[in-house]
Amino acid sequence: MNATVPTDVPVEAFLAAVEPERRRAEARRVVALVSAATGTEPVMWGPSIIGWGTLHYRYASGREGDWMKVGFSPRKAQLVFYGLKDTPEGAGLLPALGEITEGKGCVYVRRLDRVDLEVLEDLVEIAYARGDLDATA
Repeated sequence: MNATVPTDVPVEAFLAAVEPERRRAEARRVVALVSAATGTEPVMWGPSIIGWGTLHYRYASGREGDWMKVGFSPRKAQLVFYGLKDTPEGAGLLPALGEITEGKGCVYVRRLDRVDLEVLEDLVEIAYARGDLDATA
């Protein structure tokens, strides 16, 4: 079972505490962009990830759970995005995003003004449109 689950913490309360101020402003801009692209309101997942939508995953090992379709965490050093590279179409579009680095399941952005926001919106729409993940088939 996944330890990171939706909470009742208001997203705005979390955003108000983000430091430094530049990161807080970037975070608010990302929340507005992703909310508009998905047509849904964000929910806090755990103490530090803002998520949109839910998908159910099931692996051949028997492990299953729920995770956000698109997620975002405004960390002090960089912005972290979840779900953007989880489809072949999204992974293929990543090079057009701009100055990023990649982790196993996430995309890191140091400065929002160094990425193409239209490409980010496209990546969000692709990630949000995907269905549940069933790796048992």
